[in-house]
Amino acid sequence: MNKENIIKQLTSIDGIGKAKAEALYNSGFTSIDKIKGASVEDIAKVKGINKTLAEKIKEHFSTVKEKKEAVEQINKPKEVESEEKPEKKEEPKEGEKSQEEEKVKEYHSKQKPKIEKNRKIALALRKIKKRKEPEFLRQEWFRYKRIKPKWRKPKGLHSKYRKNLRYRPKLVRIGFRGPRNARGLHPSGFEEILVYNPDDLDNLDPSTQAIRIGSTVGTRKRVMIKKKAEKIGIRILNRGEL
Repeated sequence: MNKENIIKQLTSIDGIGKAKAEALYNSGFTSIDKIKGASVEDIAKVKGINKTLAEKIKEHFSTVKEKKEAVEQINKPKEVESEEKPEKKEEPKEGEKSQEEEKVKEYHSKQKPKIEKNRKIALALRKIKKRKEPEFLRQEWFRYKRIKPKWRKPKGLHSKYRKNLRYRPKLVRIGFRGPRNARGLHPSGFEEILVYNPDDLDNLDPSTQAIRIGSTVGTRKRVMIKKKAEKIGIRILNRGEL
């Protein structure tokens, strides 16, 4: 193998730069097979390489070999299976439905909202912005078990967090807010409306609005709301929780 290729492979390991890679090459490790055959102690003798780094080098080349073997195994043509007759599936009796049919019946296609182009762009921008947004944590959340990490405005005259010093987490600020057109919208694009009663479904637009049933609503009312929503064609956002 070429010197450049060996140095390239060595520099791909964390903690090894070009200088250390060249030192290894000059010490007699001119091929990958020589590195694999050498012990950790032999590699650690090279200037600038300690025992932990030597172990990392050995581990790296052993995992590379394992990955290669796995890929070869996947690409290998499957062996002919033994000539055993496949087990016959029991046919459902008259009046009974198979599990597959029941699964198909249970599936409900998700409704898509009718939204304008500028709102679609705003939703996409909000998604990108949310990925970059830091985690807002409560002051002293790490110090006491009773304090939950949920955000609260920091207080206190000497509070470093309130002063927003560089080594403290980010404060909630207006600049972290999402685009105006996407505010109050569910990630699907629907306007989310909280419902506690079947009468709350009146005058709702199924093409732009979707409902979320309140957590305090009882089972009887939940069933009534669900039936009415299905009849009108309104999407229930917390359907899986019902």
